[in-house]
Amino acid sequence: MSGLSKLIEKRKRGEKVAIKIDPSHHKGMPHRRYQGKIGTILERRGRAYVIEIRVGKKKVKKIIARPEHIRSVS
Repeated sequence: MSGLSKLIEKRKRGEKVAIKIDPSHHKGMPHRRYQGKIGTILERRGRAYVIEIRVGKKKVKKIIARPEHIRSVS
């Protein structure tokens, strides 16, 4: 089980985050191909966040993930 502090922590728009999938939580889990990718937060939808990830040089993807699967990047 993950800690409570990960779920309570609020993220701001424009913050850089890394996707690290937590297999103990299935809801809001992004696809495994995005494991380890770094993106920026665009908005919040309910409990989840919309994250913009660059794929290749020009292509941009929007991923919806819950906070259990997101880690902040320093």
